[in-house]
Amino acid sequence: MRFIDEYRDAGEARQYADAIARAATRPWTIMEVCGGQTHAIARFGIDELLPPFLTLVHGPGCPVCVTPVELIDKAIEIAERPAVTFCSFGDMLRVTGRRESLLEAKARGADVRMVYSPLDALKLARANPAKDVVFFAVGFETTAPANAMAVHLAAREGVRNFSVLVSHVLVPPAMEAILSSRASRVQGFLAAGHVCTVMGFTEYEPLARKYRVPIVVTGFEPLDILQGVLMCVRQLEAGRAEVENQYTRSVRREGNVEARKLIMEIFEVVPRRWRGIGSIPASGLGLRAPYAAFDAERRFGLAERGFGLAEPVEEEEEGECLSGLVLQGLKRPPECPAFGTRCTPEHPLGATMVSSEGACAAYYRYRHLAGVGA
Repeated sequence: MRFIDEYRDAGEARQYADAIARAATRPWTIMEVCGGQTHAIARFGIDELLPPFLTLVHGPGCPVCVTPVELIDKAIEIAERPAVTFCSFGDMLRVTGRRESLLEAKARGADVRMVYSPLDALKLARANPAKDVVFFAVGFETTAPANAMAVHLAAREGVRNFSVLVSHVLVPPAMEAILSSRASRVQGFLAAGHVCTVMGFTEYEPLARKYRVPIVVTGFEPLDILQGVLMCVRQLEAGRAEVENQYTRSVRREGNVEARKLIMEIFEVVPRRWRGIGSIPASGLGLRAPYAAFDAERRFGLAERGFGLAEPVEEEEEGECLSGLVLQGLKRPPECPAFGTRCTPEHPLGATMVSSEGACAAYYRYRHLAGVGA
């Protein structure tokens, strides 16, 4: 397929792999922070093309996976109320809170619906004025413009039976949390191209300077990722720590200016807790005061039970699950003793196996079932 196959050419991939092998003279560890990149690496065996001393680790690139347990419990509590229609993207329906998932709540009678856009939820609200329609606004900066637009339109049109339960998280603060950890072994990053398409990459420049790490904005196809790795390795070998843009066909330094303006009109930066990682200051988005009427937590009296930097709610996964360490790049999925046996997509122990963007789900689909080693 045009514009896809050209970025999956096996001959060019081998040329990039050979260039990486020539450029790398010592061990390096590079993290990607995008679930789409993680899946491409596992699917196309990109890591297996690299020299054995060059390590790719997977970061918190799945927003569904890092949504805190307490917020899922709030979603279920809202969904079970009379006259509520609760809307969400599909992956979020299967992630469990402390006791159950939205899908299980639906099986018990809650009006829970899968939608493909927040605008679908807004359309439901327009058509059903007697129902409270709530959309689960989960995601990185990538999905923030559409969620902001839904709130903007609801406010403009006076659709008062529409609200959003917000769990937006921001990538740069998570990268800084990883870099500032004593356990971190990350020496360079592949930044998520879709996030940077919206936000640009000026926010990454202070991180590169402060922590002396190269950051390469990278796309999602095999040649994108291999070129991104090569650019990162060349910086590491030269002792440089800059932000470079591999994904020039989509990303500009300033990003999408109009989308960013809309985001900041509707949302403000707030603290957020990340499942498996913990509290990260200024790492999320919440609705600004003028749009508080569309905040589902406030509407249903749950706002006082915050999930910012207050005392954390217990959020451990089941027993032996290592998804928190996977999200921090400290473990790879096959290193978990439950991976592929007691933990599968049909019976997941942690969120990284539930979501289709999760690292554990990627390894299970492309490595475990194919009989390929870690």
